[in-house]
Amino acid sequence: MLLSGHKRGHGIHSPFIFDVVSKVFRNKIDPRVVFTIERIRKKLIAHQGVLEVNDLGAGSERIKTRSRKVSDIVRYSSVPEKYGILLANMSEAFGGRMILEFGTSLGISTMYLASTVPGVPVITMEGCSLTADLATRSFKEAGLENIRVMTGSFDDLLPQVESEGNKPGLVFIDGDHRKDSVLRYFDKVAGMSDSKTVVIIDDINLSRGMAEAWDEIRKDHRVTATIDIFRMGIVFFREGINRYDYVVRY
Repeated sequence: MLLSGHKRGHGIHSPFIFDVVSKVFRNKIDPRVVFTIERIRKKLIAHQGVLEVNDLGAGSERIKTRSRKVSDIVRYSSVPEKYGILLANMSEAFGGRMILEFGTSLGISTMYLASTVPGVPVITMEGCSLTADLATRSFKEAGLENIRVMTGSFDDLLPQVESEGNKPGLVFIDGDHRKDSVLRYFDKVAGMSDSKTVVIIDDINLSRGMAEAWDEIRKDHRVTATIDIFRMGIVFFREGINRYDYVVRY
């Protein structure tokens, strides 16, 4: 494992990974995109509603009941602005053919994924129909027309996505933080991907199980390089690059 202590990429010897860290990570984003999504986030934080969440994953680390305030869901389950911008930049760089997201929640990450690639289909899967419905309203408010929401269990939905012949450019795995589940989803994604696909896994240090899952994914024979930014792990299947595991402060 190679440690790069600088987010500009100093110490990284692979030209491809250096470009990802120094250019994609630091790419400028249209401030109107951030303003729109963060305005919707603030509106959801102020929301007084309560949802009966049908959580098909491991459940929230902070909210243990099915009855959850909308404000708490967006506070504790949505990606912070900083990482949303990274998702948007990665989407623009690698989204290409199609973007697949595991775990819509209230749609903050989905909007960041979709915002920089209006011509690219974004398929987002969510286990709870109530949160999916609320997220869909936010997508309309943001004027995003390239998002397709699928509700149900990831295991049931993935074969449908695969049967449509979709080879994703970018995959964001969130929504279920159980080790076995994450490894199973990654294996299925790897099977429907090619060398151009990039996979981002959220919350790799959330628990011991997630850390163990990330360690196994790093060692997968199909993986050619990884970047660990502590909260998220980024996986490449790209051919022609040296096999390294990078740790980058973001």
